[in-house]
Amino acid sequence: MRFTIAREKLQEGLTAVAASIPAKTTLPVLANILVETTERGIRLSGTDLDIAVSTEVAADVESAGAITIPAKKLTEIARELPPAPVKIGAAGEQRVTLECGRSRFKLLGLPRDEFPTFPTVRFNESWRVRSGDLQKLISHTSFAVSTEESRPILNGVLWELRPDRMRMVATNGHRLSKMELPITSAGAPSNDLIVPPKALEQIRRLYPAEEELEIARGDNHLGFRSPFTSVFTRLIEGPYPNYEQVIPKDNDRVAIADKQALASALKRMSVIASDQTHRIRLSFNAGMVKFSVQTPDLGEAQDELPVRYTGDQLDIGFNATYLLEILRYIPTEEVKLTFKAPERAATLEPEGWNDPAKYLCLVMPLRLVD
Repeated sequence: MRFTIAREKLQEGLTAVAASIPAKTTLPVLANILVETTERGIRLSGTDLDIAVSTEVAADVESAGAITIPAKKLTEIARELPPAPVKIGAAGEQRVTLECGRSRFKLLGLPRDEFPTFPTVRFNESWRVRSGDLQKLISHTSFAVSTEESRPILNGVLWELRPDRMRMVATNGHRLSKMELPITSAGAPSNDLIVPPKALEQIRRLYPAEEELEIARGDNHLGFRSPFTSVFTRLIEGPYPNYEQVIPKDNDRVAIADKQALASALKRMSVIASDQTHRIRLSFNAGMVKFSVQTPDLGEAQDELPVRYTGDQLDIGFNATYLLEILRYIPTEEVKLTFKAPERAATLEPEGWNDPAKYLCLVMPLRLVD
């Protein structure tokens, strides 16, 4: 195998694949990048057995072949190379040579046969989705997934695909985020997928917003592809909890607040809040919300903020961290909060958002101990 590639193209390809390569692994070949020649240039692939990424970059191929090269060292070398074309060759199954300007490197690779094969995903029944729409869903929901190992199903994002819309939902049992977008993807079947957030992060990072992606499902894998880059991920299996039943339909107390001012007040109160519960008390009445926090052995704090509030007076406790996290993703300057009672779920939505997407977050209250 021999080919010549522009330094920038090599760096671009390595950057795309590098994030899929595990930092620690018991299988030596997983620390390597698979380099194969193709009709259009070379294909670089990496995997940690859960997620696999492969991308094609332009190169002048002299002789065809394939080999795996240590990813970390190849990336570090590529980063330091002088601005000149890079010549890469493989003699036999393991020896790799790299030349650029006056620099010469020899690396030990591993034979291509040791590299795991990618999952089979047939793209004949696929959804077509604009990358920007997908990125919007991912960035507004995936923050809410659970990181606890006890309920693995909540470690993933539920992605509902329908012929006319797609929706993503994520929750850890204490807070939930849900976003829905209209789409036109004719011919593809409806499907519910539970996708690891790490895979979604790769999708968000790799594909430009205007690119159209083809998405297809294998047995328990999901494949994404554009003309040059493919990503495969293992799906999380099992039924996702029925989240619809926890979303309140009859919240009749409504507050509309300035998002920035609300976040600032919550941050100030968080300083005194307990490190374990982060509990803050919010008291809503006409035109004002009062914040108060009392932590034994530390002290107390109060603050207040003008809001537009309709409904009966309400005292309710929240984990400030969850509220702040949700506010970070609310896309409008004002936020609408709805409540029913001190022990019932509250919702947060963007106020005055002229957008085809529908966005709703939910947070469970904390018991107030007087």
